[in-house]
Amino acid sequence: MEPAERFEIVVDRFADRPGITPPDAGRGFGRSALRIDGRIFAMLVRGRIVVKLPADRVDALLAAGEGARFDANKGKPMKEWFAAGEDSSLDWGELAAEALDFVGGPGPAGT
Repeated sequence: MEPAERFEIVVDRFADRPGITPPDAGRGFGRSALRIDGRIFAMLVRGRIVVKLPADRVDALLAAGEGARFDANKGKPMKEWFAAGEDSSLDWGELAAEALDFVGGPGPAGT
């Protein structure tokens, strides 16, 4: 499955939740982002899901070899942003649910 299709499944999972805004076709940082009350919690960047998580959780995912810290092309990886690796078997929906919980919104039913 292509990354865009995979991310669309994530978007659909959260679409009916109060306060969730789906990605738009705009320009700039966050144009492919899911937001809760205006705050980004998950986005598709260069074919990878990028999520905001606690720094210690990002550290654990890095140690497990699941991906890398996200760098918004500024030369400095962000400590609370994780980009899943292309070969990662992590469930994108679960990552997004974790990120939503961290950012402060309610997760989807059943997570």
